[in-house]
Amino acid sequence: MRLTQIIEALLFASDSPLSAGDLSRVDERLDEDTVEAVIQELRAEYELSERSFQIYEVAGGYQLLTRPEFVTVLERYETVPQPSRLSAPALEVLAIIAYRQPLGRAEIEDIRGVGSSGVLRTLQERGLIEAVARGEGLGRPLLYGTTQKFLEHMGFRSLEDLPRPDELPVVLRERTAAAVAAEPIAAEPAPAAPEATTEPAGDASAPTEPAVEETPEVVDEDAPTGVGAERD
Repeated sequence: MRLTQIIEALLFASDSPLSAGDLSRVDERLDEDTVEAVIQELRAEYELSERSFQIYEVAGGYQLLTRPEFVTVLERYETVPQPSRLSAPALEVLAIIAYRQPLGRAEIEDIRGVGSSGVLRTLQERGLIEAVARGEGLGRPLLYGTTQKFLEHMGFRSLEDLPRPDELPVVLRERTAAAVAAEPIAAEPAPAAPEATTEPAGDASAPTEPAVEETPEVVDEDAPTGVGAERD
């Protein structure tokens, strides 16, 4: 068997990325440099023959995946596995953790301004985040970080592939600024009460205008903020 056939068969059969080290262990003719050379040869072959798939570098390994331009075709068929989608709140929490890991639930909620325990539980169940350490504060809270599956889900080779914060929607920067602005400030002394007067208070029988009751504005604190609009 040719080395290109061996590598192609392994990538075709695997449902997760395989590193050059993983691939090099299947044949004595292979080492990591040889594996990378074979992968480049396969990539060139796929490009030349205009195949609908290609070898992509994902999560520190290589994976054989359908080209992005064929996604709309695959979505028409129920038998084709579809990637799980995340809600906007889940994407927001995931982005906060990805850029600031490790951090705890209290810090996440301080940035978002809304409770996040349910979203954290969902992300953990999907294997996108995990508890990686404990904080030094009261009760030593759990600190969360992203997982290898997060890189696979997002199609990143590593965390270095994350977009720069200034390329993202302003959600992280705006929420952070809001959190800083919300720090308590010293209260100003209350104004002195007006001195009592002995002048008549006026005609008590005079009509008065009815008070207008203000309707409080309803704010959806967990509404989408622009990080993403996918559904669970």
